[in-house]
Amino acid sequence: MLSWLAGKMIARSMKAIREGDMAPTAALYADDVKFRFPGKNSFAPGAEGKAALEEWLGRFIRLGLQIYPDEVALTGWPWRQTISVRGHVHLDDPQDGRVYENRYVIWGHMRWGKMREYEVYEDTERTQALDAWLERTGKEAGPSPR
Repeated sequence: MLSWLAGKMIARSMKAIREGDMAPTAALYADDVKFRFPGKNSFAPGAEGKAALEEWLGRFIRLGLQIYPDEVALTGWPWRQTISVRGHVHLDDPQDGRVYENRYVIWGHMRWGKMREYEVYEDTERTQALDAWLERTGKEAGPSPR
């Protein structure tokens, strides 16, 4: 039941991100949240603190990345929960078609409904290829997040 509810919450947050709205996701972050994105790419190393993570997420939205959860698991007591999300993300360009496609796993810890820390694991070679495409095409800009 807990994982089902978490899955609904994550699906709603990610749908909002796809639509350019970070508010439902940002509402889940503790002020001192720690976020890690391992690898050698423009998304690494992640962010520390809610404001920095909102800035990181703003870039994600401006680029138009489309993120979907496939499976969500939440375990533990409200004061110490572990959440994991397995899903997929992609980016389509009107001229170049699908320029990025990846799978990811989010592993995090929550306390009293707030994300305290989490890390995203994905195929970093694909993320580096996205960086190369962004640099080659100069397509870093996009609509500002709401």
